[in-house]
Parts: sequence; structure tokens; C-alpha cells
Amino acid sequence: MVRIITSSCCFCLVLMMGFGCVGLSPDSSSVVVKRTQMLMGTLVSITAVAPTDQAANRAINAGFQEVKRLEQLLSTWIPSSELSRVNVSAGIKPVPVSLETWTVVQRAQQAADITGGGFNIAIGPAVDLWRVTEDQRIPTEAELAALRPLVDLQAVRADLHEQTLYLQKPGMRIDVGGIGKGYAADQAVLAMKMAGALAGVVALSGDIKTFGQLPGGRKFPVGIQHPRKEGAVLVFIDLENEAISTAGDYERFFERDGVRYHHILDPKTLQPARGCQSVTVIAKEGVWADGLDTGIFVMGPERGMELVELLPDIEAIIVGADGRLFLSSGLQTRVRFPVQSDVKGPDR
Repeated sequence: MVRIITSSCCFCLVLMMGFGCVGLSPDSSSVVVKRTQMLMGTLVSITAVAPTDQAANRAINAGFQEVKRLEQLLSTWIPSSELSRVNVSAGIKPVPVSLETWTVVQRAQQAADITGGGFNIAIGPAVDLWRVTEDQRIPTEAELAALRPLVDLQAVRADLHEQTLYLQKPGMRIDVGGIGKGYAADQAVLAMKMAGALAGVVALSGDIKTFGQLPGGRKFPVGIQHPRKEGAVLVFIDLENEAISTAGDYERFFERDGVRYHHILDPKTLQPARGCQSVTVIAKEGVWADGLDTGIFVMGPERGMELVELLPDIEAIIVGADGRLFLSSGLQTRVRFPVQSDVKGPDR
């Protein structure tokens, strides 16, 4: 997932969150506290709005603890994790897993179905072959063809009755990084609510889940990264009880002979998807915002937006390969543009 930056129109909130301090709201009825830790291979920032700083910190601790717990299940970098054991057992045997791990894989399979195979948690071997930010080497068609059988999502068997996962082909590997952070944000929010938070934000890099409102009844403003101008904002949007996630071609890429090669691969061709520069999805749940943005990116702007308009509680901001901006119908009056903007569009 790519970076989502906090809107500059909420400078006071940035100050309070940026320095991890406690800030009283204007009516002094609640406080806002933010803390950051490194988890799931990224910076995780949790902000809590609560009646007291003790309550806010208690909620933040609960959120971090939930993310840590899920990391132990879902990380492919931890050899003892459930997902690592599933990968090691590819082609050998089914592996019993927790309901959380099974659920994330099942949601990933649903996201794959919804996006026509555009999202695929089994594509890892092809991503490893490209090694976009390391080797900057373009694999041959023969190399990609040899890997294609290992990218078969139909060979990922999720048995609910036995509560097991099984990769049917030796050499297969699944990685839920493209949906697991959104799921973790959802679960961290639930933990924070149970711990007494009135509102807050869980941000795992570019996967953000909000709940409630800021003091004074304000929503949580975020700015979406411009895909071609580093540090610039494409559009601003305010969130309340919503999640947001972005997939873009500008975080991990190299260029050769005027062609950009990035890490978001089309599972059908195993080549970088060419239809979009970025896709931002807004949903009620982080698992769907996170799980759908990559698949829609692969689908391209026209087909992707047609899909978004059919899905309940899903909105999207898509920048096509030519720089045109596509906004779903539910966002037409919600987004705000920077004062000076060169964005083409928006289209419907």
C-alpha cells in the first residue's frame, strides 16, 4: 500500500499527533493522543480520542496489542507464524490455522472473485522474480511462464469445517500483506472501542481506519498522495467511521527506455498493470478498502469504476494512466482539491 498523508487543513491535529503528545479539545471534554510503533513491517500510528489521557493510552495499548497478536499469525517474515507454516507445507499437507487467519485468506479469495482475479495473494513468486527495487531486471517470458502454475489462486484451499489452509502445489506461497493490514486496522479499532476510546484512527502505513469524530464534531481529514508529484496532495477528503487504502505505481518502481516497471502485477500476464497510476478505495471496513484497491488497479479505470458503482458502501478515486481523475458517484461532493491542481477530470 502507498502513502496517505494527513491533510494540512487540520494543522492543529497534525501537531498533536505528530509529537505524540496529549492535547485537550477546545471544550476540554476529551483529549487526543497519538503514538507510533513499528509493526507488520511498517510504521503503525494509533490515535485515540477519550475522556482522559489515561483512557486514551489504555485504548492505544489495546490497539497495538491487537496488531501485534495478528502479526504473529499473518506475517510471512516470522517463521513460526501460521501463514509461514502454511507456505512451508505447500504441496505437503493442510495446516490448522486460527479463525482470524482463515478469515483473512477467505476475504482475499472474495476480493479476487469481485475483481475478476485482479487481486491475488498467491502472486508472491512473480513479485520476487521481478525484484523491482533491488535488481531492476525485467524477467523473460520464459521465466514468468515457469512461475505461472504457482500463481493459481484456485490451488489455495481454505477448509472452514477443518479450519485449515492448504497450498496444493509445491513452491506456492501466499502473502496477505495486500489485505491483512486493513483487517488488522479493523480489529485494532474494535479493541480500542472495548478499551473505552470515543473515536480514533489506526494507520498501518497507507491503510487507515477511522471511527467516531474528533473533538468539536470534526471528521478526520486526510490527503491522498499525488501519484506523479512527490509530497503533493491529489485531493482531500474527510472520513468518519470509514477506512481508506491506496495502491499506486509510484512507491516501488524503476524506469527503462521511458517505461515504468512497478510492483503491482497483473496476475494474468505477470507484468506490471498499465491502466492506472493510483487507486484509492474508501469503505466501511479496512479489509475491503485494502483488499479491493490492488484488484481495481489491475482492472483499469473504466472497468474498475464500473465495479465500484455496483458495490455497496464502496467508493473510489482512480487516476488513470493518462492522468485523468475518476471519482465514484458518492464522492462527487466530498473531495476537495488543492488550490492549484493540474488533475485532469474528474470523470464519472
